[in-house]
Amino acid sequence: MPDLPILLVAVVVIALIFDFTNGAHDSANAIATIVSTKVLSPMTAVLMAGALNLFGAFLGTSVAHTIGSGIIRPELVTGSQCLVLAALLGAIFWNLLTWYLGLPSSSSHALIGGLIGSGIAFGGWSAPSYDSICSKVLIPLFLSPVAGFVSGYLLMVLLSWMVVRASPGRVNFLFKKLQILSSAFMATSHGLNDAQKTMGIITLALFSFHQIPEMTVPFWVKLSCALAMGIGTASGGWKIVKTMGHKIFKLEPIHGFAAETAAAAVISGASALGAPISTTHIISTTVIGVGASKRLSAVRWGVAGRLVVAWVLTIPASAIVAALCYWALEMVGLAA
Repeated sequence: MPDLPILLVAVVVIALIFDFTNGAHDSANAIATIVSTKVLSPMTAVLMAGALNLFGAFLGTSVAHTIGSGIIRPELVTGSQCLVLAALLGAIFWNLLTWYLGLPSSSSHALIGGLIGSGIAFGGWSAPSYDSICSKVLIPLFLSPVAGFVSGYLLMVLLSWMVVRASPGRVNFLFKKLQILSSAFMATSHGLNDAQKTMGIITLALFSFHQIPEMTVPFWVKLSCALAMGIGTASGGWKIVKTMGHKIFKLEPIHGFAAETAAAAVISGASALGAPISTTHIISTTVIGVGASKRLSAVRWGVAGRLVVAWVLTIPASAIVAALCYWALEMVGLAA
């Protein structure tokens, strides 16, 4: 059996790699619309998004507590130091696969699926905290995309009514400026929700190794996760930017402003409630809602259908991979 502190270091490093891939995978959430509408250059957009993801990561810990103690029962995790490692491996595999395919699937649900799968592999079907999963994961999984679609649709209808008498040139000029603010709001809300998920997983690992007495996020964990998320975001995820910014609906500045503002509002509300929702789900459905407000045929529903398939598969697929990883670690004598 390897020295436990060394194994803990490995878990923390892999968790930060996951956080980096999360930032790179989900960079499109904050910058796709602002790049596709040519409000900012790709380089400027990713630098802004990276900095604001870093800032947003320090604004709360409610989501971190849900990930750390609301998916798998903490008292169970103290019996296996490799459970968290297997969960991360399952989540990273799904992140990289969908990143390669250019599918904006959910890094959040990949991590949750990984925890569920490795938890069941170690402790059986009683390991997950089903009540918390239902209230903080499954219900938001279904309701948050609906909220994104409806909020995007309604905000776009309201904005269209407000500018109905303005010239197209004036509207474009105004919303090119406003979209910088909406993109900044979106990037901050992304850091607020997504960076906390890795904070939760590292805190869970520290607790399982008896390095902390309770599930409280240390400052150094906040700082390291914020930095990893910011650097990952700055590295970009250009296949996903292309899907989000061009393939779902042809965006103009007013559409980008509506989609980002609606998405950021939904994400910020969920973060305040401690719900680890998918920022990818939200921005995708707000873009679809904005497009549908113009006319249903404006949305490329075939692409939207592919996104739904990826969403549905994420939790079970990452859970299966995580369970296989746990059993593999067990076979080579690393799982206790």
